[in-house]
Amino acid sequence: MKRRVELGLLYSRSGSYSLIGQACRTGALAAIAQINADPDNALTFLPVERDPAGNIDHYAPLCAEILRETTAQHVIGCVTSWSRKEVIPVLEKLGGTLWYTVPYEGFEASDHVVYTHACPNQHLLPLLDWAMPHHGKRAYLTGSNYIWGWEMNRLARDIVQTAGGQILGERYLPIGSTDVARMIEEIRACRPDFIVNSLIGPSSYEFMSAYRALGGQDTAFHPARCPVLSCNLTEAELPALGDRAEGLIAAGPYFCGQQSWPGGSFGSSHEAATFVAVRELARLLSAKPQAKGLSDLLAGAGGVIDPDTHHTRLPVLIARVEQGAFRVIQHRGEIAGDPYLSRNREPAAPHLRVVS
Repeated sequence: MKRRVELGLLYSRSGSYSLIGQACRTGALAAIAQINADPDNALTFLPVERDPAGNIDHYAPLCAEILRETTAQHVIGCVTSWSRKEVIPVLEKLGGTLWYTVPYEGFEASDHVVYTHACPNQHLLPLLDWAMPHHGKRAYLTGSNYIWGWEMNRLARDIVQTAGGQILGERYLPIGSTDVARMIEEIRACRPDFIVNSLIGPSSYEFMSAYRALGGQDTAFHPARCPVLSCNLTEAELPALGDRAEGLIAAGPYFCGQQSWPGGSFGSSHEAATFVAVRELARLLSAKPQAKGLSDLLAGAGGVIDPDTHHTRLPVLIARVEQGAFRVIQHRGEIAGDPYLSRNREPAAPHLRVVS
């Protein structure tokens, strides 16, 4: 008989970033269904779901509820870095592990977190390495007013200035705010070569809408001349963006139509990274059913997770939205996650071919 293992799911299905949460949940449930249906797997996952509804105050209590009131020791969940940092003290106190499956800003390596999506050396650095030779070195930075926006823009500022470029403006919005008029006017006035968009949810959607309108008024802001760059916008949010996303350039480990991702085809990299997280957890728990804690589980186990940093080696792709879908324009091969940017930079040239 298969061993029954309760598994926490902590994703918001409503609120400002619900499309990302729903995509991650879809990936988790697909992996659970596949694992449970496979007679060769030694375990069956029983999902224990909690929905914080996008309210930051709900994450820590609901994570504690999962770990205290069920036998679950692992939680797949959280979207924002704010919510991830809220649950880490709970994980430390109760001995749980969070599997975090969305891109983040790096500079973290918790003993209680596994990171299965990209960190800056796998998204922001390659994206800027691509953008500056193609478009120039004068940037404008936007972001939501919390950890992700602050850190992404700090890194972008350092990278651009180190390359001899300029940051012409930098502005933040509270999560959920759609008051983008000041940003647009500053962009109109300073005329950058590209824009780094680290906004999330409705803030990002409204910004993309207003920027498309600006491009319609002034060809200097057409995406071909002054593109918007993103490290977190994926296919999961294209339905909300519609034609406003045309010309958007994004970095990520997976885009629809890529066949190199374990497990098949997915709707977005959020879905894919969550699917892989659940599959990898099942493999580890099957191989080490008596493991005590995350370090013991990962030690000598092989697989996709670096036992020292708990980060994942991932493909690095640059893609552009064309006719409503991402098309890969550069494939840089696989790069190991380096959350503290402590290793030598990967070569700026693509490892594989450039798709024109």
